Amino acid sequence: MNPVMTVEDLNRFLDTDFPEVHTDGRVFEVVSVGPGTAVMRFDPLTRHLRPGATVSGPALFALADVTAYVTLVAHIGPVALAVTTNLNINFLRKPEPKPLECRCRILKLGKRLAVLDAEISAAGDTDIVAHATATYSIPPK
Repeated sequence: MNPVMTVEDLNRFLDTDFPEVHTDGRVFEVVSVGPGTAVMRFDPLTRHLRPGATVSGPALFALADVTAYVTLVAHIGPVALAVTTNLNINFLRKPEPKPLECRCRILKLGKRLAVLDAEISAAGDTDIVAHATATYSIPPK
């Protein structure tokens, strides 16, 4: 399944339809899309950190959710009303306060539901710090 939106399309879509993701500046950025996949980069700010110099769980959850959403719309087009119906996340390692990447792939894309898998790691590293699965509801056309 090939994407129907480019990296530039997706970043512009986030800018125009979801400007709240950039409340603190551009901390989320789509960096690549491919058949059934997308990758986002997250540059955590001080407010995303917890004591012990770690990126917070809510920040990792947001990264997984935004990346799953971006992966879905990259493949179905800019559907603003596709919504998360479930997201499970496992925190595997302490993420250092540095840029993170979330790699997401579509496991199933149906007419009304999509299931996606997301892995978060430090940018340029293969050690996964969090793993999530997400289910999205796709509105009827």
